[in-house]
Amino acid sequence: MSKSLIDTVQFRHGAQLSSCLVMPPMLTFSGLKGGFVSDDTLRYYHARSQAAGLLIAEYHYVSESGGPCSRPGYPEQLGIYSDEHLEGAKKIAAALQKNGNKAILQIHHGGREASGRAVKGEEVLAPSALDFSFLSYPVREMTNAEIEGIIKDFGRATKRAIEAGFSGVEIHGANHYLLQQFFSSFSNVREDKWGGSLEKRMAFPLAVVKEVKRVVEKYAPKDFIVGYRISPEEIHGDEAGYSYREAQALIREVIKYELDYIHLSLWEGYASKPVGSDRTYAEHFKSILDNQTKLIIVGGVFSEEDAQDAIAQTPTDLIAVGRGTLIDPLFGQKIKEGRGDEIVHQISPEQLEQTAWTSGLREAFTREDSLGLPELPGHDSITELHTGKYDSAEK
Repeated sequence: MSKSLIDTVQFRHGAQLSSCLVMPPMLTFSGLKGGFVSDDTLRYYHARSQAAGLLIAEYHYVSESGGPCSRPGYPEQLGIYSDEHLEGAKKIAAALQKNGNKAILQIHHGGREASGRAVKGEEVLAPSALDFSFLSYPVREMTNAEIEGIIKDFGRATKRAIEAGFSGVEIHGANHYLLQQFFSSFSNVREDKWGGSLEKRMAFPLAVVKEVKRVVEKYAPKDFIVGYRISPEEIHGDEAGYSYREAQALIREVIKYELDYIHLSLWEGYASKPVGSDRTYAEHFKSILDNQTKLIIVGGVFSEEDAQDAIAQTPTDLIAVGRGTLIDPLFGQKIKEGRGDEIVHQISPEQLEQTAWTSGLREAFTREDSLGLPELPGHDSITELHTGKYDSAEK
């Protein structure tokens, strides 16, 4: 039987989604100093309460040392590292869930990518004290005590997500942030229990998963959702931080903790494949999951036809629509109502007024380089609207 985008999806612990569509976590460039929620943040999330059946809020750093990872000069990444952040988190959860869809908080530590700390003259932590050519600042190797503390911080952040009313959390193990840094042989050359062999490089991400699950089992409702996001490979030219086969080995261990889903971060689109393989990443990872762990893939979906093709042509359970929901906040609702042909596929000056973008997002996507983010269809039509108000830090 063919899959439909508006099929009900049930996770292993009982939570139900109204569709197969997911809004993935995307930085809103909207936080106040210290990672606090702004009115801009809330306006953006209120506008996207019907974007998909599962709505994943942007990455929130769990330790004071974990961020911000946002571009210097732009509004900050959001934090969840203290109880003072709880009020803002509650407002995001309420905004996203006001129409009955499920909201997830993505929890994260930036490790070496916490550039905002470097700008303030603070130490930036990493698994190993290496000289990374792409960083303009040094990093310090984390102590065992710091590692253990950050693991506990992921648990504390999970408890705050529960208290804030989110339907779940997603552990951010992708996109070169701390969990991936520990798993990567490129960035982790430690010789203690946290590095070296493949098994030791798995130790930190697995310890985080274990702590998150401990907190969920103690404090959360039974149907609380837990997911894990991973980049399926890490390639640096001819050098690999890890292969997709090593990533599969990690995920085989992760799913032993009975997570609800695995989320693949795919930059080349939902049908992308490892070099030399005739199978997609989705096929490789779906083959190792048990029948209760759902798979989410993301990449290159801008229309109902794209989303339907992704569901039909890959073995995924859910399809995440990132830039598509940036352009049209009602992406999922239009499909549910049989109005998929009304989805706006390209950004334009006219559509920009319908997006409820934050000031930071507006400045990022109207830049000629889109601030290094994947370019939106129609990008050239809005570059004349760039003001440069946040670009002074680059000069």
